[in-house]
Amino acid sequence: MTAPVKGPASYFPSIEKKYGRPVAEWQELIRTSPLTRHMELVNWLKTEHGLGHGHANALVAYTLAEGGGA
Repeated sequence: MTAPVKGPASYFPSIEKKYGRPVAEWQELIRTSPLTRHMELVNWLKTEHGLGHGHANALVAYTLAEGGGA
């Protein structure tokens, strides 16, 4: 029996379903963005890509924690 996914990754299935893109694509966008600060990236995903705050925040937090950004 596997433990349930916790933290930002728990949002990934609903992000993929709602926005129709794999998480890896969102992470690549975050990594290649000229923006580096957490909230700048969150606001960019919200305004330019139409993500909700929770989904954008989860993607940015997870990606930056992996070392995929500043």
